[in-house]
Amino acid sequence: MQFGIFSVSDITTDPTTGRTPTEAERIKDIVTIAKHAEEVGLDVFALGEHHNEPFFSSSPTTTLAYIAAQTTTLQLSTATTLITTNDPVKIAEDFAMLQHLADGRVDLTLGRGNTGPVYPWFGKDIRAGIPLAIENYALLHQLWREHVVNWQGKFRTPLQSFTSTPRPLDEVPPFVWHGSIRSPEIAEQAAYYGDGFFANHIFWPASHTQQMVQLYRQRFEHYGHGSADQAIVGLGGQVFMNKNSQDAVKQFRPYFDNAPVYGHGPSLEDFTAQTPLTVGSPQQVIDKTLGFREYVGDYQRQLFLMDHAGLPVKTVLEQLDLLGSEVVPVLRKEFAALKPAHVPDAPTHASLLAAKLEKKDEVSA
Repeated sequence: MQFGIFSVSDITTDPTTGRTPTEAERIKDIVTIAKHAEEVGLDVFALGEHHNEPFFSSSPTTTLAYIAAQTTTLQLSTATTLITTNDPVKIAEDFAMLQHLADGRVDLTLGRGNTGPVYPWFGKDIRAGIPLAIENYALLHQLWREHVVNWQGKFRTPLQSFTSTPRPLDEVPPFVWHGSIRSPEIAEQAAYYGDGFFANHIFWPASHTQQMVQLYRQRFEHYGHGSADQAIVGLGGQVFMNKNSQDAVKQFRPYFDNAPVYGHGPSLEDFTAQTPLTVGSPQQVIDKTLGFREYVGDYQRQLFLMDHAGLPVKTVLEQLDLLGSEVVPVLRKEFAALKPAHVPDAPTHASLLAAKLEKKDEVSA
């Protein structure tokens, strides 16, 4: 099972000091955070895409390429790549290039985005969000698997004898996760292609995430990709830790109360009771995270949000130290002990390439 962190790239005032980092500081800090994630033994770093303030990450592939040059084992991903407002051709090109530069340590999470004004900024209609996601991914999927593409759809100009370059590394496309909070159509899309489904799992109660993952698993089996428990599932999550749980609550409360998304809403106590947010000791994080398996089944990737709401980079690095030393080693052991042998691990470039070569050998035989 893969463990890692994801960032939404917000630039937020620290409510305890009144200081707001500059864009330059925040961008450099995210590189430091990603590198430290590898240093403490995490597997994945994922970066979101936004085109509006207070976020900085409008070009995640650029940032991820820079991080790739300074890491050796870290799997690089997105959280998310906007399949609705980006041109599928450019996504195909950018991620294939990143795949080569990172020696295959790349996958991506596709999503529709949660910022309405982005659509018209890129010449799209938000009312066509689902059809855009479906058509654009169909094209992206084809671009990575066919050398010469002839294509015509509703939302972009046709392609005639087009070849996307560079080609995917080893002719193995990056693995795709389809990310969603509330759209069953996206769970259906992930299942249709046999891709991964990533449930954000931050703002909604466990019952909602359970329904979405169950739908994906059922449809994954329906389309013949394997049994329902072999479907590839990822979860988001959100934690803040201290050796003493009371100190964790006291330290995190001002950040929670003023966070851009959920601040000035439910209390910290209500939010932790009703959502996967865990604020407390490392053991409390372990216990709550292990509980996710009870309602989604065995899954392949767990990412935590840790650098948001104005938390200073020093605090984030301290959180990563706790995550890497006291939480993830226990979670790895416990999840591995529970996982049946027939449930696959998270796909990597190496595993996808091996599967491709094995299939080629079977055909040749």
